[in-house]
Amino acid sequence: MGKISTNLCGIELDNPIIPASGTFGYGYEFAELYDINILGTFSFKGTTRDPRFGNATPRIAECASGMLNAVGLQNPGVEKVISEELPKLKKCFNKPVMANVSGFAVEEYAYTCQKLDKEEQVGWLEVNISCPNVHGGGMSFGTDPKAAAEVTKAVKAVTTKPVIVKLTPNVTDIVSMAKACEDAGADGISLINTMLGMRIDLKTRKPVIANKMGGFSGSAIFPVALRMVYQVANAVKIPVVGMGGVSSAEDVIEMMLAGATAVEVGAANLVDPYICRDIIEELPGVMDKYRINTLSEIIGGAR
Repeated sequence: MGKISTNLCGIELDNPIIPASGTFGYGYEFAELYDINILGTFSFKGTTRDPRFGNATPRIAECASGMLNAVGLQNPGVEKVISEELPKLKKCFNKPVMANVSGFAVEEYAYTCQKLDKEEQVGWLEVNISCPNVHGGGMSFGTDPKAAAEVTKAVKAVTTKPVIVKLTPNVTDIVSMAKACEDAGADGISLINTMLGMRIDLKTRKPVIANKMGGFSGSAIFPVALRMVYQVANAVKIPVVGMGGVSSAEDVIEMMLAGATAVEVGAANLVDPYICRDIIEELPGVMDKYRINTLSEIIGGAR
């Protein structure tokens, strides 16, 4: 049986499977279904400095081979995450967890990351730079290399734990974004976040979600995600966490061959809440099928 462990920014994972932020809550909800300690880790719900109610409904819609969402980062704010969510999580998860952080100004990112960095159970900070810069004309931090670097530097200045910057695919040059973050001190890169999409209801002749446009995720985006992971892994020297349409053990192997050190599973959790458990159980058999002894030996193998 093949060895399925991997090392992400100096922390050993029993396996590379990580449920993605926004699809796994704060973990304890899924702990009612199965023992979530079988996971490598998971990235908890995107957390901001202040509480957020999120966008108007409807804000999620199914579509062919995927889904649209414009939830709007609904969360209770970092203070309540620390005082209420993490203590509940600690009762059912005994591994380091990945804290996903969002913000609308550089200072917000720094504040939230500094708070979470002090929490014993937090192993990594996954900094989602797909949010609009409200002080910079509304453009997403993740579409401007200078803004991405500024957030990265600010977070690194107030934290001690590995910082993994999560990139949006809605750019013309994903490599320049990744390299800007690496040069600013990022310890890792995760990609891709959702693509920008839209659907229109033919009966009402209006967009299917209230926000009009939203994040498109699911198996349809896997080839795009794989391409970007491959490009970024070729360009940077820090670990890459791959995600985007992953829904099987074969997809995980493919992501790792493209250069991913670990792999996040997102939208598939909303279709099948047992999908991460099943992928972990199926991984050794798929490794045997393709004569893979250890996952570490195949990282970047397609390069």
